[in-house]
Amino acid sequence: MGSVLTNPLRVGLRQERVIPPQCLVIFGASGDLTHRKLVPALFELFRQRRLPSEFAVLGCARRPWSDEEFRGKMEEAMASEVAEHRVAWEQFAAGLFYEPVDLEDPPSVVRLGQRLEGIDRLRATRGNRTFYLSVSPNFYGSGCRSLAAAGLLSDPSRSRVVIEKPFGRDYGSAQELNRVVQTCAQENQIFRIDHYLGKETVQNILVMRFANTIFEPIWNRNYISSVQITAAETVGVEERAGYYESSGALRDMVQNHLTQMLALTTMEAPGRFDPESMRNEKAKVLQAARLANEDEPWKCCVRGQYGPGGSSTRPIAGYRNEPGVNPESTTETYVAMKLFINNWRWQGVPFYLRTGKRLPKRLSEVVLTFREAPVHLFDAAGGAPTPNQLILRIQPDEGAEFKFEVKAPGSGMRSRPVDMAFSYDDSFGEPSDEGYVRLLADAMLGDPTLYTRSDEVEAAWRLYTPLLELIEDAPSQLPVYPYEARTWGPAAADNLLAEDGLAWRRP
Repeated sequence: MGSVLTNPLRVGLRQERVIPPQCLVIFGASGDLTHRKLVPALFELFRQRRLPSEFAVLGCARRPWSDEEFRGKMEEAMASEVAEHRVAWEQFAAGLFYEPVDLEDPPSVVRLGQRLEGIDRLRATRGNRTFYLSVSPNFYGSGCRSLAAAGLLSDPSRSRVVIEKPFGRDYGSAQELNRVVQTCAQENQIFRIDHYLGKETVQNILVMRFANTIFEPIWNRNYISSVQITAAETVGVEERAGYYESSGALRDMVQNHLTQMLALTTMEAPGRFDPESMRNEKAKVLQAARLANEDEPWKCCVRGQYGPGGSSTRPIAGYRNEPGVNPESTTETYVAMKLFINNWRWQGVPFYLRTGKRLPKRLSEVVLTFREAPVHLFDAAGGAPTPNQLILRIQPDEGAEFKFEVKAPGSGMRSRPVDMAFSYDDSFGEPSDEGYVRLLADAMLGDPTLYTRSDEVEAAWRLYTPLLELIEDAPSQLPVYPYEARTWGPAAADNLLAEDGLAWRRP
């Protein structure tokens, strides 16, 4: 018998699939993503004993580092983790290597192939390679061409390529990029990453819906009146001004992260839980999505940009005062919009999406608001019963919350809202994996379930193309409203819902 202190909900955790021997090749190894996310995620997989002994990481960039310099840079970036797990780090770091590579220089890529052959012999990785393009989006197409020309993508059973976001800048460029990479590799070798899909609670949307009969029968237009999807950040642009100035919140967050949460929330149940069945349903629901007003798209979208805020002792600079930002920039740091999905399940239900930087609280959540009871039999503490809501918390405090009415104490028959909450940390006794841990493992396993397929990417870009065209061609029709840092965005975003007699949920 197990200990009485054992949490029964933890039984069966970490029964993970075995990652086969291979070498993970990271292009852009001198960049921020490698230091902050990729190598820490790989080290976490190593400490969980999920990496095989026949494993290696080959960092690639233009800088002329040696293997030891690369190991030293990674150790410096992960100082606290290394100090806590010194022995494990020494074992892990023995599998870290570095090769100076310029993806635009064919001889350099040929030398990469020769180095990989040497690592195969040294680490017994058996010719299995996962190539991770953590580089500027400008090099996604040319990078794939270079790898293909060097013969490094010729075996679909032993090579795959992971491509970071953003995959394209609009519908046309996404189509062209898909055409290029699909001439270099088969679709089952191409892994377009969206790190939100690696979050445990994003995946939990599927389990909540399709594993519980109490939810699925009411997950439709007959019972749900509206849906809000929020991804709020307290940070500003930080050191990403160069990228952000050419991207903005619409490209950086809405087209990928929020749209994937929308797809998981609204898709039909797949016939079975396999990669293609899942991605078929996501693609279908995104193809049915549309802006709330296609004839006048500026009426269903609000753009904002944070200005100065904070306090006299802790002032916060406005976006235009951030290093590297154009002082007259019209790049949006906030977007709110209204969508519909034209299908049998969701016809007429409004979906409100919003994301922004320098907001009061960091959170990502999906809020489903249910229709009111047809007759109000009881007085309510606030004047009218609060609509039932199911809140799926993606981050932080991962979990779910259900708001419903109960009888208030006393002799009268008055109702009041209460919460029923579930927390991942409280229930399972351990935090969930960071998104890149799951996604890197899946890529190395060759499992594309949580990666986006070409038609998904194109459907998402097609949805937002009218807004992107307005920003480029008629920016006065979609102006950027200022909002004070650490507030919930411009007032115009509140009006987007007020027109429907609704309001954003204030966490």
